[in-house]
Amino acid sequence: MKKIALVVCFLAGLVSLQAQKLVLFEDFEGSSLDSTLWNIEKGNGCPDLCGWGNNELQLYGDESIGFEDGNLVITARKEGDAYHSARINTKDKFEFRYGTVEIRANIPEGKGLWPAFWMLGSNIDEVGWPVCGEIDILEYVGREPGMVFTSMHTASSHGNTINTQKTYIDNIEKGFHLFRADWTPESITFSVDGEKVYTYAPKEKNEETWPYDQPFYLLLNMAIGGNFGGPEVNDAIFPARYVIDYIKVYQAEDITSKTRR
Repeated sequence: MKKIALVVCFLAGLVSLQAQKLVLFEDFEGSSLDSTLWNIEKGNGCPDLCGWGNNELQLYGDESIGFEDGNLVITARKEGDAYHSARINTKDKFEFRYGTVEIRANIPEGKGLWPAFWMLGSNIDEVGWPVCGEIDILEYVGREPGMVFTSMHTASSHGNTINTQKTYIDNIEKGFHLFRADWTPESITFSVDGEKVYTYAPKEKNEETWPYDQPFYLLLNMAIGGNFGGPEVNDAIFPARYVIDYIKVYQAEDITSKTRR
């Protein structure tokens, strides 16, 4: 019965994607990031957002970004007393409203690691966070092996993680897995390897519960430590590699995106 359910879920996903067009396919086949699509964030967030708002330990920089066999590789490492990693985003370069977002990735394991794939409202500079809204498609923390987190942040949650789902997936740290979010005017549904894990669909949609009627941009990073990653970091795990095969975004034919493609 479980196999039948998975097949039905997979076929339903194919039908959904066939009704949409591919508006972004980032396959990381080159030897450097596409600067017309990606911004590289650097430092520790200071002076405006020290520790990136979560007491994170890492310094971000482009030296932690690499490419191997058609994959993007974010390598977290420790040099002396300093931790290094990478964070990139598509702000002001690719922003979209509604559609299906997918990432195929191999996440590393180890206490202190916090790889993620997420989205922020494009009006963040005007209204701030969490009013702009946040969509966490993939979050993993090494202190809880096997667990995948999918979460929403809105003004109604006052920045707390109350609209969330934690799902145990056996061997999630082994090999590549597909993480997906289906975003419509009514709901946002998350799945891992074709199996639904969480749906956010508040009964009352207003500015506080549903900031998801505007364009969002993509973010990809691996943090170290912090409020969510945990205070303990196992230095023996470094260097640790977060490997991304591709990112895809699909949309209905009648929806437009701010994109170069």
